[in-house]
Amino acid sequence: MDPYGDHHRKFLSPLDKKDLTKKNEFVGEGETATVIVTDVGTAKEVTSVKADDPIADPPLVEHLTDLRKQLIKSAVIFIAFFIGVFATINLWFPVVTRGHELIVLGPMEVVVFYMSISTALAFGLSLPFLCHFLWQFVKPGLNTKEQQFLSLYSPVMFFLFLVGLAFGYFVVNPLSYGFLVSLGAVNFKVMVSAQEYAKFLLMTTMPIGLLFELPIVAMFLAAIGVLTGDTLRKVRKWSYLTLAIVSALITPPDFVSQLIVLVPMMLLYEASIYIVLYMERRNVAVNE
Repeated sequence: MDPYGDHHRKFLSPLDKKDLTKKNEFVGEGETATVIVTDVGTAKEVTSVKADDPIADPPLVEHLTDLRKQLIKSAVIFIAFFIGVFATINLWFPVVTRGHELIVLGPMEVVVFYMSISTALAFGLSLPFLCHFLWQFVKPGLNTKEQQFLSLYSPVMFFLFLVGLAFGYFVVNPLSYGFLVSLGAVNFKVMVSAQEYAKFLLMTTMPIGLLFELPIVAMFLAAIGVLTGDTLRKVRKWSYLTLAIVSALITPPDFVSQLIVLVPMMLLYEASIYIVLYMERRNVAVNE
């Protein structure tokens, strides 16, 4: 027998190896396509796939390109608002400082204060546009239920965020600031620097705006089947403890501020329970 016979060899030589060719014909959604693999002149049918299978999804490069476009548009919008706010900072200054007398400890602190306030205001003004660009990126990867939920409740999410900011600015910030300043005025001459005031203002507004999204988060988890009303009831005590820890971390270190934030969070948690239970009863009624 010829030891160099080719009956046990797949390829006669490296030069004889041919590239595998695939023929994908996708006619329409839900229809099948035949994949043909040609190997050394021999053709055989390997498998059949559907047009909406993951093999037909856009490659990773396209996703990254789309993400890059959305990030560039978000950056352009944010920079435009930042320049506009920074150029008109004197108009925003009385609203931000609420008439408090602030001091600066150096020329750089003025720049830091203006930059911090301009960044926060620019972020708040550009937030609707940023959410829209984020929605355009994640929408193709969501199923129908998730798309319907986000498109329906996106305005509610933005409204709750604004309510949280307003609550922090008009309630938490003045009460906390007045309490801490009066507490220090007993034994000290209180002089608040601009940089410390900016940190205090951001601490008492931005995190509270995010915490006010709790009902929407609960509704979304319930809509995708991750959370139920009974689960929220069972973990109520632990949830209150978690909210107390979070409120202590995001507010100034005084009991008044923490209590002012904790009470609305507990009310929002109870509201989340009733909203999730209502959604479950409605789904049962629709299915029946």
